[in-house]
Amino acid sequence: MQQPWQTAWPERISYGLSDAADNLVFQMMTTYLLFFYTDVYGLSASAAAILFIVARLADVVESLIIGIMIDHTHSRFGKSRPFFLWYALPYVLFAVLTFVTPNFGDTGKLIWAYVTYLGLGFFYTAVNLPITSILPTLSKNDQELTLLGVIRQFSGSAVQIIVAVFTLPLVALLGRGNQQHGFLYTIILFGIISLALIWNTFFQVKERFSQPEADHQPLGEVWQMLKKNQPWFVISIVILLYWLTTAIKNQTTIYYFKYLQHSESLVPLVNGFTFAALIGVVLIVSAAKRLGKKRTMLTGIAIAAIGQLILASGTLVQQLPIIFAGTFINSIGNGLIIGLVSIMIADTIRYGMTMGIQAEGILASTDDFGVNVGLGLGGLITAGLFHLSGYVANHPQNVATQHMITLNYAWLPLGLYILMFIVLLFYNETQLLTAVNQHFDNVRN
Repeated sequence: MQQPWQTAWPERISYGLSDAADNLVFQMMTTYLLFFYTDVYGLSASAAAILFIVARLADVVESLIIGIMIDHTHSRFGKSRPFFLWYALPYVLFAVLTFVTPNFGDTGKLIWAYVTYLGLGFFYTAVNLPITSILPTLSKNDQELTLLGVIRQFSGSAVQIIVAVFTLPLVALLGRGNQQHGFLYTIILFGIISLALIWNTFFQVKERFSQPEADHQPLGEVWQMLKKNQPWFVISIVILLYWLTTAIKNQTTIYYFKYLQHSESLVPLVNGFTFAALIGVVLIVSAAKRLGKKRTMLTGIAIAAIGQLILASGTLVQQLPIIFAGTFINSIGNGLIIGLVSIMIADTIRYGMTMGIQAEGILASTDDFGVNVGLGLGGLITAGLFHLSGYVANHPQNVATQHMITLNYAWLPLGLYILMFIVLLFYNETQLLTAVNQHFDNVRN
């Protein structure tokens, strides 16, 4: 029997806005930070590549640490919820410091970049991971959890689009021709909004459902559960591949239009077509109910791959309308994929509970692990290939670099979508749902 719904709209919207808050900063990192470091701050592409991989290696450890911290938190606010209160302010402060451009020498500038970016990565994990870990504690109703996940992703995707479209115009407006000032003032604006939204989430959401006998289990017991949680392992790989794809493509977009189309002003226009991701997110509730979550995500990956193929074809014939059409179709598929990630992670958390382990912190750390490693590898691949091909900031690029930019923007993401589809075929949704439904039927009885 289906559980009644427990959340009201103010709580649902506040939960969704937590992802919007994080994405105000996160989208600037994924889309513009490499460009900021190379073309505004003055780091070499090779130095930026090494920084990204070091930061992501640190984030691998940080995701696990934050997950363990959540699973061992005892407070009157719950396990995940207090992290919104404790870490929102340092998160925003480090976001601002990351875009400060001190007048140091080359070594000093590099040290500043390491300290601020590594700090930002830690505090991003501290405020983002709880968004996923808290979800299965908000309700026992599977359809309600799907709705909450969709609201979260709709809010997050909407803000991603806003940041992608309006960041460069805001940089130009606020900086008045000075990109250093423009990026700093823009992140300050985004940071203030982000802080307010994260704290609003803390005050509005409630952790309702927990199994005390399954909480705070030793790491050895958690590890044994993870080894048996095949759906968690598969969705973890899918998440990693998705963010690797996203990082490579998003970080290269501005380079493609600046150096191959010779029009940086086209970046907000092409990013505007990514609003189609919201179409995919909205379709999730009905599609998942009809097809199931696995088949819905497979459909999303297929649509995204088709769109990416169209985009790649557009780069071959140098036709912007084809590139824009491919971006639009690709974004619909991306909306279906990313909108299901937190929902399917919540399912794997509930699957772990059928084995007597409620470790939402560690299991949810998969999401941040995939984000961080995917972004790090994406940044390393992009910046590394640029360096090998002879990239020189703010100069006409040689033929090899132009080919590398097109490879990263068009063809590498296409191959990764295909790999993502193959991996998801191994996700055993039937086994998961059968075990979860039987477990909660037993709990009610």
